[in-house]
Amino acid sequence: MILSGGAGTRLRPITHTSAKQLVPVANKPILFYGIEALKEAGISQIGIIVGDTEDEIREAVGDGSAWGVSITYIRQEAPLGLAHAVLTAAGFLADTPFVMYLGDNLIKEGIADFVDEFRRKDVDALILLAHVTEPQRFGVAELDGSRIVRLVEKPEQPPSDLALVGAYMFRPSILEASRSITPSWRDELEITDAIQHLIDHGHRVEAHVIDGWWKDTGHLEDLLEANRIVLENIEARCDGSIDADSRVDGRVIVEEGAEVVRSSVRGPAIIGKGTRIIDSYIGPFTSIYYGVTVEGSELEHSIVMENSSIANIPGRIENSLIGKNVEICRCFELPKTFRFVLGDNSRVGLI
Repeated sequence: MILSGGAGTRLRPITHTSAKQLVPVANKPILFYGIEALKEAGISQIGIIVGDTEDEIREAVGDGSAWGVSITYIRQEAPLGLAHAVLTAAGFLADTPFVMYLGDNLIKEGIADFVDEFRRKDVDALILLAHVTEPQRFGVAELDGSRIVRLVEKPEQPPSDLALVGAYMFRPSILEASRSITPSWRDELEITDAIQHLIDHGHRVEAHVIDGWWKDTGHLEDLLEANRIVLENIEARCDGSIDADSRVDGRVIVEEGAEVVRSSVRGPAIIGKGTRIIDSYIGPFTSIYYGVTVEGSELEHSIVMENSSIANIPGRIENSLIGKNVEICRCFELPKTFRFVLGDNSRVGLI
């Protein structure tokens, strides 16, 4: 089960009109990484919890045949918590063990080892944990050996540095636990409360600690870092065109139909299908999605979504997330003024 129903308030204004799980990291929607991780773990029946962005997610994912899996869409009436999502999917889960994967999370090493360990063990839940530098920001687990004895949400004095990562393995007992808890102060049924209910009633809950990186991409800074980490592992490829007056250094992917004209691209970077880079500089850790035009401008350490246009910007754009169908241009007409059409919670920096 993949959760893809949240509102994505921390990535607004992008998520006012788009699903946060479809924001691209290295030119692949975040949600696709989760589907691939489940497929690699040998899971072929996947239910996706959806909300107001259901139509967009359905259009992007389809029936799952592109990955060799079967997708079922499960509508959650409102984002009322992860345990509520489990109850919403009860009919799909049909009293079988299952993995719950948060659709806006990236886990470098995947979850195949995690799933295999759960299959070998007689436990009611196996929870994925990772060492973090600021456990106060997360749900934190207190362990006795490999057994979880207590979960604490964003504690001032954390009992450990082990934070809950966005993947969980459960047996059907989690359904009864989810029915037994009450809403939190956020008026949500929290999965941490349901897991704690299992622990308090004698069920065995164990931890699986990962060593590789993991990212919850709900914040801009984490999204850009995830993009950087994924780009560090790409291999150079050119399926488009690079003219003789351009220079490409390092690991750069130029996808089919993309053009690089009189420009410099320094990798790691990826230029998406049908995108045109003209008289511009594209710096490291930049992902430009499909159908974009960049002319007379400089970008670095940024993500540009589909069908946007950036033209004649005098300074370098960096550390930025630019949404789809966005137009950023310099106006040469007099009087010299700034003109904006900006959505709620937008942020603009000027020099």
